[in-house]
Amino acid sequence: MNNKPQKPSEIKIIFVGMDNAGKSSIILSVLREISKITVIKATKGAQRRVYEFLGMKVTEWDLGGHEKYRNTYLKDPDLFFDRTDIAIYVIDIQDTRRIAKSLEYLNEIVSKFITLKINPPIYVFFHKGDPDLSEKIDIELKTLAQSLEFKIKRIHNYDKFSFYYTSIFDLTTVILAMSEILSIKFPKLNYISDIILKFAKKIQAEGVILIDDNSLIIGSYHMDESIQQILRLTSPYIIKLNDIFEKKAGLEFQPQDQIIIYKSGNYIYFKKFLLKKEGLPYYLICIKEKPDLNDQMVLDFIKKFKEILYK
Repeated sequence: MNNKPQKPSEIKIIFVGMDNAGKSSIILSVLREISKITVIKATKGAQRRVYEFLGMKVTEWDLGGHEKYRNTYLKDPDLFFDRTDIAIYVIDIQDTRRIAKSLEYLNEIVSKFITLKINPPIYVFFHKGDPDLSEKIDIELKTLAQSLEFKIKRIHNYDKFSFYYTSIFDLTTVILAMSEILSIKFPKLNYISDIILKFAKKIQAEGVILIDDNSLIIGSYHMDESIQQILRLTSPYIIKLNDIFEKKAGLEFQPQDQIIIYKSGNYIYFKKFLLKKEGLPYYLICIKEKPDLNDQMVLDFIKKFKEILYK
């Protein structure tokens, strides 16, 4: 086993669970590649992706859930599990016939963590709690999830479990979960929240949200819950709209570009920006009652954000 400590600026995330639990679909939905989900094939072995989150290098492992792969991971845990910082365990909450098997697999994974002398937080996604389910079935599944929480918390007395109820058909559930999970690892988040608040006050915005290129929410401000809901629900689709303009229509990104939407007395402003020439983009979305957005104030905000990230 390699005991060399990881740099604080590097994070390893593993997605684990049974086959067809929805691990790859979750990853694709965050990447805004929803169209690929309908033709997705079972993950073969371990698929790795490396990306940046707020200046940190994130290595993401999507561990296929078929039995032969599960046996491989458990046989060589140091190869797949060692140095894990975050574990996301996905359970298909609708596949009630295999939940017992899924809990057994989770138990085995925790055992390997203990053997490796690592104790990463484990975020359990009760997945496929889809919004189009009947109210009766939805209540039944949420009740089932609550009973599973009790059982899971007793696994090896492991005290680092957290739980989310997610669905790719309600993107906000996945995005909020992933945003919260990764933000815990970023020590400067309070500073970013502070400049977002000050920026919102300066431009007299009812709401502001800052998102990275992996659809993860970095920070936000909202006057009330209705504004918060509008920001969370519309952000993934406005970013996807921008993707369509750039990729489908072949329109290259220009720093001066912005999207403005007017609806029900509010203006929604969308702005894509880069902090480094070859870096990943970020997205700023503001809700205002008045049809004005001071360009210099936006540039000042971007400058302060960059200073926090890279100083």
